[in-house]
Amino acid sequence: MQELTCWPAQDRKSTTGIFTDIDDTLTTDGAITPDALQSLADLKAAGFDVIAITGRPVGWSKPFAASWPIDAIVAENGAVVLIPRPASGSAALETMPQTVKIRYQQDAQTRGTNYTRMQAVLLRIEQEISGALRATDSAGRETDIAIDHSEFTKLNDAQIAAVVGLMHSEGMHATVSSIHINGWYGGHNKLEGARWAVQVLYGRDLDAEMDTWAFVGDSTNDQLMFAAFPQSVGVANVRRFAAQLTHLPRYIAQGERGAGFAEVVKAVLSARTR
Repeated sequence: MQELTCWPAQDRKSTTGIFTDIDDTLTTDGAITPDALQSLADLKAAGFDVIAITGRPVGWSKPFAASWPIDAIVAENGAVVLIPRPASGSAALETMPQTVKIRYQQDAQTRGTNYTRMQAVLLRIEQEISGALRATDSAGRETDIAIDHSEFTKLNDAQIAAVVGLMHSEGMHATVSSIHINGWYGGHNKLEGARWAVQVLYGRDLDAEMDTWAFVGDSTNDQLMFAAFPQSVGVANVRRFAAQLTHLPRYIAQGERGAGFAEVVKAVLSARTR
């Protein structure tokens, strides 16, 4: 990981879109910081495409999709996109409260079948792995399950590995964020969700314009994004997971969490004034 000052000005100047993780990237102690929120507004004012992408559930994401200055939130590790305004060319959108619209990667029947299977796995985890408890935001989840390891309940590495192992034994995909262990059925993930969101929102192919996007994240469930995006940046607290990451971000901010995100945005916007 190189210091943010090593990020070439020309690469920053050519950036026109930002993907960002939410927990411990935009947020500090569970809430978005004023500097991170202002940075999102500054990006939008400068004409950037801005998409937040998270393992958080649909229910948790709704109010933020409606109120933050962003184009969308991709939730539940790529399974769902929440759009605060109608997107040109998008189809089969279901109207939600607060003028937010939603689109799922899976059809309703698949979601229903998977939901039943996942609830059975969730019960197994809580019954068989000592200390494992479902995340407090579980009521808002539709396409995955989540076990808390650092938000309100603390699990050690062995417990986390046991949860991941049980999910895998049930045929689920599993990933570990800075706060939760997420498991789901289906081929989606953060990177596939990013590709899908760009197509839904803008009618464009993300792979064809990958060099013009940056991704900002902080943990192991971001490593697909770190690997895919040439302009990948970690906020400083990504160092907590460095030993577990197969793919590290190319650059790292000095600040942690929301302050680190604001630092990244300042670096991107400053290149446009040169």
